Amino acid sequence: MLKKILLAAVIASSFAAVPLTSIARTIVIREAPPAPREEAVPAPRRGYAWAPGHYEWRGGHHVWVSGNWLRARRGQHWEAPQWVERNGQWEMRQGRWARGDRDGDGVPNRMDRAPNNPNKS
Repeated sequence: MLKKILLAAVIASSFAAVPLTSIARTIVIREAPPAPREEAVPAPRRGYAWAPGHYEWRGGHHVWVSGNWLRARRGQHWEAPQWVERNGQWEMRQGRWARGDRDGDGVPNRMDRAPNNPNKS
């Protein structure tokens, strides 16, 4: 009986040591993604950032994921997912929030004509 309890404790502690970040995965394939689809970008929404559509790799082929609105994060902008070719292989870089949006309009400062204007709509 004591051996079973000890074994259960060892197994449980081994699962606790697995970091949650291991859930995120890098996808590398040999098949290039199709050209991005033309997508109508809706009018800006205050407090939201537009995440454009992109292709994801699911079930052994590319699947289009339509764009959508994400709740904006103050001082950050959304960097869309992208496929990057390296040595004949394609790697999917996941979308992420990045710093560098002083006025909170969802446009990176380096691309914003008025990066300090908090009254933009």
